[in-house]
Amino acid sequence: MIPVRYTPILVPLVMTFFVACCVSLLLTLNSVGFIAGFVGLWLRNWMVAWAFAFPAGIFALPLARRIVALLTA
Repeated sequence: MIPVRYTPILVPLVMTFFVACCVSLLLTLNSVGFIAGFVGLWLRNWMVAWAFAFPAGIFALPLARRIVALLTA
């Protein structure tokens, strides 16, 4: 089992994994349609998206928490 102290890294890791998966699937499908070699193209796009999304998620999550704290009572 992974120690709980890694939660601040694991939450954005898992979250961006799924978000990058869904967004890259949608955008790849929208751009080229379901063509031969689609899965390979989508997986390459997914990895590029995730490589960007994970560091962005690390920085965005604390900012999002602060914004939500300001907007809620």
